[in-house]
Amino acid sequence: MRQRKARFPGEDTQPISKKELRGWYSYCVAAEVFAVSGVGSFLPVTLEQLARERGVLRSDGETSCINIPTRNLQERENAPCVIQLFGSTINTSSFALYTFSVAVFVQVLTLISISAIADHGNNRKRLLLTLSFTGATACMLFLVVSPGIYLVGSGLVIVSVTCLGTTFALLNSYLPLIVSNHLSVLVTDNETLQLHSINPEQDFGNDEEEYDLSENEDSHDRLHSRFRGSQKSMSQALKLSSKISSKGVGIGYAAAVLVQVLSIAILVTFSKVSPRHSKTTVPVRIVLFLVGTWWAAFTVPTALWLRHRPGPPLPIDMTSRRAQGWTLWISYIVFAWHSLWKTIKMATQLRQLFTFLVAWFLLSDAIATVSGAAILFAKTELQMKTEALAGLSITATISGIVGAYSWPVVGRMLGLQSKYVIVLCISLFEMIPLYGLLGFVPVVKSWGFGGLQQQWEIFPLGFILGFVMGGLNTYCRSVFGVLIPPNKEAAFFALYAVTDKGSSVIGPAIVGRIVDGTGSIRVAFWFLAVLILLPIPLIWLIDVQKGEHEALAMSANCYSSFIEDDLARDSSSDRRHSEEQCFLERAN
Repeated sequence: MRQRKARFPGEDTQPISKKELRGWYSYCVAAEVFAVSGVGSFLPVTLEQLARERGVLRSDGETSCINIPTRNLQERENAPCVIQLFGSTINTSSFALYTFSVAVFVQVLTLISISAIADHGNNRKRLLLTLSFTGATACMLFLVVSPGIYLVGSGLVIVSVTCLGTTFALLNSYLPLIVSNHLSVLVTDNETLQLHSINPEQDFGNDEEEYDLSENEDSHDRLHSRFRGSQKSMSQALKLSSKISSKGVGIGYAAAVLVQVLSIAILVTFSKVSPRHSKTTVPVRIVLFLVGTWWAAFTVPTALWLRHRPGPPLPIDMTSRRAQGWTLWISYIVFAWHSLWKTIKMATQLRQLFTFLVAWFLLSDAIATVSGAAILFAKTELQMKTEALAGLSITATISGIVGAYSWPVVGRMLGLQSKYVIVLCISLFEMIPLYGLLGFVPVVKSWGFGGLQQQWEIFPLGFILGFVMGGLNTYCRSVFGVLIPPNKEAAFFALYAVTDKGSSVIGPAIVGRIVDGTGSIRVAFWFLAVLILLPIPLIWLIDVQKGEHEALAMSANCYSSFIEDDLARDSSSDRRHSEEQCFLERAN
């Protein structure tokens, strides 16, 4: 059986088996269900309802939000509900938004801190399984969370969301290893795929490798020919990586739709046997228990079939040889933050790439904020039942799959560059808050429909949201990939992920403050309308071709410099960081 050479002592170069690949896919099925059904649907609703059952009407500050006379039900349900938390009066919708802001903030800190653990040492699989079962358990524990301990629910959300984001990062760190050990990819000693989570440091070749540049050959052409050959190998590997990744996302979404359908069945069953105006959280907490159980159950095949695939040790100068236990873990964390800072320094010197990152920061914040606010708006202001909210989530998920396949066709039909497809997606995205703002127009308001006054109106907008997200996820990742210096893909895609998650702290918190001040989520549509528009001029100004040339020039020049300098070195330790130093020096 063909096996590539080990790149460091102790590397597992066993070719990927079908069973191991199924183990990787199994975790996509496990975690994507929680991402869609939990984070995207039932967790915000559950948090809001738990707080509501402990809250009072904002109008008088005394009347319980659940003990309302039946004759005043419709009038009182449309009134905002508030709770007292840490000496402040907070809207129940804001409580959910603030919780998710904190959860994402903790997730980002954790994601950055464990990045080195994902790529170095033998902790990858152990950490993946530990965090997976921890997150699944936190989700299942919602079964015992009552309104009297609603703050415990907030803590469980923070734990589960942090575990979800971190395990996805760990799962993604397996992807380059799966690709480089896949039998369909021919990888030579000099053209291996070396990817690190948030680590710009890479080491071409091994200690025994020699480069024969005779005086009769043009060294410069030889170096660039070799660079182009490496790029061809990288391109083949990235195609396989995209194929595996897309399949994982596809089956994950399919599983999420299945669980959403099961959830609707549970909720409908409870609605038939419960009192007409019952607002208990028991049915949705049972659904969350199902989601957590699913997450844990489909992690088991991952535990059984996915190999450990240890990474190389940390560079010698980053940790003491005597480091062990907590000292070693601290070294991993320090190394991760140090590497992220170096990647950021490189990014700031690539003007087109940095502009895109700023635009992506704003855009991803808008996507996360609109998604969260839409669910809460549907529940609190449109008074949609939980099973209807699950149907809304299914609509957005299915339209997202449709959008991922449709936008490339639209782009080809209209002859649009990728960046203009992104602008078109954002323009369509802008329709969501603008349509909601029509509810303030007196004429539209008098109609009784339009401007999100009726429940059915949110379903077309849910389709638009999913359709747009399918296109944005596809094209933004594609454009960003072109702007990255070759051989730095994973370091920059990790920065891309951190930018995505990090921005999602801001928008929900601002919307929460707006809701606290006004008592209405609809007012926050003004903020969302502006937030969605902000990335458009930045995307429009990006010169993708120029950015690609900047990235290729930096990488090619550093590759040449690295090989030429390496000829004069006898010690591998002297050349360990030379490529990284070259990137930083040429950027400056």
